[in-house]
Parts: sequence; C-alpha cells; structure tokens
Amino acid sequence: MRKLLIFVGVLLAVHVALLFVIPAGAAKPPIGDAVDVGIVFDMGGRGDKSFNDGAYIGAERAEKELGVRVRFIEPGEGSDREAGLRLLAAEGMDIVIGVGFIFTDDLTQLAKEYPKTNFAGVDYSLSTDKDGKVIQPPNNLAALKFREEQGSFLVGAIAALVGKSKKVGFVGGMNFPLIHKFEMGYTAGVKQVCADCEVLVQYAGVTPEAFRNPGKGKELALSQYQQGVNVIFHASGSTGLGVFEAARQTKKVAIGVDADQYNEAPGFVLTSMVKRVDNAVFDAIKRVKENRFKGGIYQYGLAEDGVGYVYDEHNKDLIPADVRARVEALRQEIIAGRIVVPSTRP
Repeated sequence: MRKLLIFVGVLLAVHVALLFVIPAGAAKPPIGDAVDVGIVFDMGGRGDKSFNDGAYIGAERAEKELGVRVRFIEPGEGSDREAGLRLLAAEGMDIVIGVGFIFTDDLTQLAKEYPKTNFAGVDYSLSTDKDGKVIQPPNNLAALKFREEQGSFLVGAIAALVGKSKKVGFVGGMNFPLIHKFEMGYTAGVKQVCADCEVLVQYAGVTPEAFRNPGKGKELALSQYQQGVNVIFHASGSTGLGVFEAARQTKKVAIGVDADQYNEAPGFVLTSMVKRVDNAVFDAIKRVKENRFKGGIYQYGLAEDGVGYVYDEHNKDLIPADVRARVEALRQEIIAGRIVVPSTRP
C-alpha cells in the first residue's frame, strides 16, 4: 500500500509540474523483450534546433533500427524536471535520459534510488573531490560528454582564415566551465592559423538565463562587429538569435552552435559547430538493447563523430576550397593526437 501511495504521489506531482508528455507515436502493445526508453527534454523542448531536437532524432533512429519504445517528457517553464525523471524511473523504464547539464544532480540521486534502472545524462557535469580527482558517476549512470573544444577549434580556424580581419569574436551564454570549452577551443583554432589575431570574448551572464536573452546577444555582437570583427562564434543557446540578427543588420557573418543553424539567418551563417547529441543518445540506447550498458564517462569528439562543423551546399561558397582543405588537415592532426586542444582556461 505504501508503495502504491508513493507512486500515486509521483503521478500527481508530475501532472502539476509538466506541461505535457509527447508520445513517440501511436500506442504500442507490449513486445516481449522490447526496451523502454524515457527522455526528459531540457529548457526549450522540441523545436529548439539544438540539444533537444538532437536527442529526439537519436531516439527516433533507435525506434526504427532497434525496435525500442520511447516516451518523451517536455517540462513546462519553471517546472520541476526531477518529477519527470522520477516518473519514468518509477514506471520501470529500461533507461532514463536527461537532456542537459541541469539534470546532473537529479540523475545522480535517482541512480542511487533506482540501482536497477539505467540512466544517462547529456552534458552531465562532472565534479572533483578535495584532491582534484574526478568523481565517477554511479555504476548505472552514463555521463555523455562532448569534446566541444575540438569542434570549436575547427570553426575558429575557419573564422580566422575567411574573416579578413585580425579580430574575431566569441559570444558565450552562461560564463561557466562548459562554455569555456567552446571559448578555449575556438581561440586555439584561431591562433593555430593566425598567431597575431585577437579574439574578443564576451558572455551574456552568469546564470542559466544567459542562454535565453537574444537582446543581450544582439547587443554584444553589434559591439564586436563595430570593433572590426567580421565573424562571431556564439555558444549561447537562444541568446545566439540576437547574434544572428546583428550579423544580418551589419551584413557580416556568425557561426552557429550545437546544430546546423543556417536557417536562422540564411546567407549570414558561415558554418555551425555541431554536437552529435543524436549519436550519443542512440549509442546509450543501443548499449541497453544489447545488454552491455555500463555507467561511466563517455567522451564524444572528432574521432567518435561526436562534434564537427557544417560544410554543405548552403555554405560551401563562403568557405574557399583551400580553407576547407586546411581545416580538414587540422581535423586529422587532432584525431591523431598531434594537436591537443585546450578545454579549460589557464
């Protein structure tokens, strides 16, 4: 009876906290050994053309190729995201995935409460002990991490090579270690091909709201463009929409982040540094399906097709063939370990 009351309580909490639950398709009858997957989206939900859409694509692929069943939960503004994770865990999902670093603490706690359930966190934030040693996640929790600095290095090289200026720009969202990886990789890429180039760096704020302030993004970008910058790389969520607007207004270019953001400002997006959240989510689900899931830290860089940059019919005219060739050579140098890209500030 006590367990029943607890479960009912969880259901009521979720009903209040969540905006809606998105079914992955028509209801499916139970299938023998089918794997049940639960995913809770981050701020912005579906349609963010970034993390959440990437997770959706990866899960959709898992449905088609692996025959799994997926349930998505999209939290409402300001709602308790932990409630969504807890609901899926209580329902007995084979794996529960939280999309975004904001889920780190909740996933860690739930992994301890539900030791027989598999969990995964996209951009799970790692912490260290008093001796500086990285604290490993619980055995049933996979930390899906990306080597953002490697992809950022490549777009930094592109920015310097095509910018026709000794100044390039960077606009970050929240000023904290995850976004520092983008900044440091980008700066290193610029310096690799233009040692005397200057990188103007600005952040929109120090809280998660810094990822949702297009007005601030436009303000910072206009300031950089007015100082002689021709290319700005943003790693700032929807704040970057303001960067794109500034690029349109000044007839200059910007570099998108996480996903291909060409459609946000056609003709003014030089390229985008992409994070293959879809691949990471698919891999986690596949490991569950094949009974080889293990908790731990999983890194996705250039070698694992976890990061990269966009080069296609939309932007190839903006990136000359010799620039493309040089950047691809740099990619191979990084994969081979001959170039080690910094990920933290000195």
